[in-house]
Amino acid sequence: MQKPSREVMHVPPVLLYTHYPLSVFQLFGGLVWILVASSNVPLPLLQGWVMFVSVTAFVFSLLFLAVFLSGLVTQIDANWNFLDFAYHFTVFVFYFGAFLLEAAATSLHSLHCNTTLAVQPLLDNNQYNINVAATIFTFVTTACYGCSLGLALRRWRP
Repeated sequence: MQKPSREVMHVPPVLLYTHYPLSVFQLFGGLVWILVASSNVPLPLLQGWVMFVSVTAFVFSLLFLAVFLSGLVTQIDANWNFLDFAYHFTVFVFYFGAFLLEAAATSLHSLHCNTTLAVQPLLDNNQYNINVAATIFTFVTTACYGCSLGLALRRWRP
C-alpha cells in the first residue's frame, strides 16, 4: 500500500527573508524588558503591562522565527501570509499601548508622593533616565513592528 502524498504549501522566499529582521525587534524588545526591570518598577500597574508585552513579544517572536528558520512552514498547511499579518498587527497594538503607558509613567517624574517622613518624587533621577531610555526603545520597537505590519499587509493583500 502506498502512503498518500501530502501536498506541501510553497512559501514565498520573500516571506522567509522578511523574518530575519525579527531578531532586531527582539533586541529592542529585550532592551525594553531590561530597562523597565532595572528601574525597579516604581509604578507596577503601568509598567507591569510594559513588562508583560515585552516579555511575551520576545518569546513569541523567538518561536515565530524558529518556525520559519527550521523550515516547518513548508510542512504546516496554513496561510502564512495572513498569520504573519495577524501576528504583527497584534504585537503592534500591544506595543503601542505599552509605549503610551511607559511614556505616562515617565511623565510622572515630578509627581511627589507623601511618605511617612518626607515628600519625595515618585522617580529619582536614575529611574527617570532609565524610564526615558525605555520609552525611546518602546517607541522604536513599536515603529519597527508598524513597518513590518505594513509589509505584511502588502504581502497578504493581493
